[in-house]
Amino acid sequence: MTKFYADLHVHSKYSAATSREMTIEEIDFYATMKGLNIVGTGDALHGAWLKELKSKLAEINGSGLYRSRGGGLTLFMVQTEVATIHEYAGKTRRVHHVIIMPNLDTAEELREKLRKYGELDSDGRPVLSIRPAELVEILMETSKDIVIFPAHAWTPWWGVFGSMSGVDKMEECYEGSTKYLHAIETGLSSDPSMNWRISALDKYMLLSFSDSHSPYPYRLGREATVFNLKEQTYREVAEAIKSRDPEKILMTIEVNPAYGKGFKTPDIPLVGS
Repeated sequence: MTKFYADLHVHSKYSAATSREMTIEEIDFYATMKGLNIVGTGDALHGAWLKELKSKLAEINGSGLYRSRGGGLTLFMVQTEVATIHEYAGKTRRVHHVIIMPNLDTAEELREKLRKYGELDSDGRPVLSIRPAELVEILMETSKDIVIFPAHAWTPWWGVFGSMSGVDKMEECYEGSTKYLHAIETGLSSDPSMNWRISALDKYMLLSFSDSHSPYPYRLGREATVFNLKEQTYREVAEAIKSRDPEKILMTIEVNPAYGKGFKTPDIPLVGS
């Protein structure tokens, strides 16, 4: 068993408010500097970025992990983030989801299926007019090896439990497709100890990734998950998440939750006030 440090939620230069330096070459360079072993490709459904990924990355022995054709140590896993907008209980709900995929061919197939729900090439993180449950159904029809989980679950805007956008239960978001959900991303505004206070989340593996919009070490890998696996393959990572095995996912690396935009320090009265 070997430890792998993974950051599986990043973006490319094609996402809004993202550095032009979010290229394969720069991500590869700074991920190595940061000590990351596996990094998400980000934005794998965006046409121009997907074309770049196919030309610049080479799969390693059918493992579902890729390396830069230009050399480098970083392993890349095919990954994207999508936003969904749907109606629930008479209100509009906006939720972000992280999707990891077994290979670039799967990303291309999924792109064809989802393009009718939104414009995939206007932003690396597309907005889809689709119920999350329907999104999960399409993912599972495409490949049972795909893994999806809610992104930055507690962010007020676009977090599944966010005060301005979310719902109160996973089932209210994903409905009958909740059975395919095995994890949530804590996000910058929460950490495991905060999530452990909610017993309904005990059945989900807690993951943490950077959601980085720039390749530099103070952003990339600022949050990460430590895997303990027999081999470096997509399947090993996916199965570790699905099984929620604490021997395969050892810990998350977290910033102080107060760093996140969605964190609010509770009002604690001063003694004697």
